[in-house]
Amino acid sequence: MKLKDNEMTNRVSPVESAYNARKTAIQIGFWIAILTAVFTAVAFVIAIATPPISGPFCQSGCIAYPYTNVVSHVPHDYIWLYPAIFIAPLFLILAVCIHYYAPSGKKIFGQIGLSFAVIYAAVVTTDYYIQLTVIQPSLLRGEKDGLALFLQYNPHGIFIALEDLGYLMMSIAFFFVARIFLGDERIERVLRWLFTTGSLLAIGLYIVLSAIYGNNLEYRFEVMIITINWMVLIVAGISLSILFKRTLQQTASV
Repeated sequence: MKLKDNEMTNRVSPVESAYNARKTAIQIGFWIAILTAVFTAVAFVIAIATPPISGPFCQSGCIAYPYTNVVSHVPHDYIWLYPAIFIAPLFLILAVCIHYYAPSGKKIFGQIGLSFAVIYAAVVTTDYYIQLTVIQPSLLRGEKDGLALFLQYNPHGIFIALEDLGYLMMSIAFFFVARIFLGDERIERVLRWLFTTGSLLAIGLYIVLSAIYGNNLEYRFEVMIITINWMVLIVAGISLSILFKRTLQQTASV
């Protein structure tokens, strides 16, 4: 009887379990939101300071196919990838935290958003990791055979295609995550507007640019969607950290 009484005492109710999970998600989410904003801002600044040397936005000193005469640009042109590769796992963890933050009736949107975040993280992490650990050392060692299709300098190569796919998945994740923030608080309205506008703008640009340029899309869309999504992540990271901190303070005062 004593054993059964102890089991009853130690048993956590489903409501309490959900409450604890949400609290833990908010605590983790606060720091992850800050880190997401920081890493995205750093990657953004470095990327802006790395002008293109091929494709439609190249201004001077442009290179042409097979894009392999770039040893002098290594590692300079690859520095932005180091902070950028961390954005993927940070956003994935943030999506998990947002899912647990959501009220029970909205968790379906968090789950869908999380699913697209997983696709984004898998695609972009693979894409960037290959550039850093395969392409970069291959260029430095003069092992250039077959690299043209994979180089970030190729405006219609695999690197750009995977970025387009990955960040489109992030944009769709934004759209569903926005459905969670339906409260009347100003910070929730900001997040709802930010995620919704960012997602619709990115998807709309893809449709418009694809219609205009067709097979000559090159990296035009890639530059635009990264700009949109990274700006969303910076502002959303700051906003979410404020929201999570405020929620924790309200919880502690109850």
